[in-house]
Amino acid sequence: MPDSPTVHQRRLRIELRRAREAAGLTQEQAAKSLDWSLSKIIRIEGGMVRVAVSDVRVMLQQYAVPEARYDEFLSLARAARETAWWNAYRRVLSPQLAELIGYESAAGVSREFQPLVIPGLLQTSAYATEILTRLRGDDTADQVAELVEIRIRRQEILEGDSPPTFLFVVDESALRRLVGGRAVMQAQLLHLLEMAQRPNVTIEVVPFDRGAHPGLVGPFKIIEFAEPEDDDVLYLEGAQGELVGRDYREEVVRYRERFEVLRGLSLGPEGSAVLLNTIAETL
Repeated sequence: MPDSPTVHQRRLRIELRRAREAAGLTQEQAAKSLDWSLSKIIRIEGGMVRVAVSDVRVMLQQYAVPEARYDEFLSLARAARETAWWNAYRRVLSPQLAELIGYESAAGVSREFQPLVIPGLLQTSAYATEILTRLRGDDTADQVAELVEIRIRRQEILEGDSPPTFLFVVDESALRRLVGGRAVMQAQLLHLLEMAQRPNVTIEVVPFDRGAHPGLVGPFKIIEFAEPEDDDVLYLEGAQGELVGRDYREEVVRYRERFEVLRGLSLGPEGSAVLLNTIAETL
């Protein structure tokens, strides 16, 4: 199983919900039988709190879960309470971004579309600094520096002995937007060309001449986990860069289809590399 407290917590809350449903209990009935508040059950199953190992044991007993499965649940509960590297950045890290980083670390395949900016996992430090400075105008220089540090550290997931597969689709406008000046942007485009050489990274560009397309609704990211029993997670990005995580299966499927449409509209890996190189040379 991937070594990510975030993923362990997600698996635990899903399994606890399934155990409750298998016992034929509603959330209200479960709360009453456990002598807990309804909000506690909702927070546990919604992943809003880390559940104590002792509470998990009580829930298993109340839900009549076979003792043979206790170790599975309790191991998840202990693993979910471990400290991850990104916890050191709590001062500047939103809960949604912390969750996303945890899921990225357990990804099997990541699919991301960006219509306006370079995907965070592919940004250079200089580009990221400019973007975050403009996007988070109320943050101090130190806070922006920490956010850039987080972004660069996240990129370590692209490397390793058996890294996840990353599929990126970007609109041409993200390549043409002069972020940080010509030198910064040229270095960023050359970095994209370098990253595209990695066997686990695919970068495709939807050119301007494709006109209107489904990606104009905004950026999104779909994480497919390495463990097949873990359902995919969808992340939507708001106007201020805020993240909204969704795991409704129908919505995830709809965005998977949208991603494939965008790939079909793109220039493909080779054509995209040619365009990247052309833009970099003409800056």
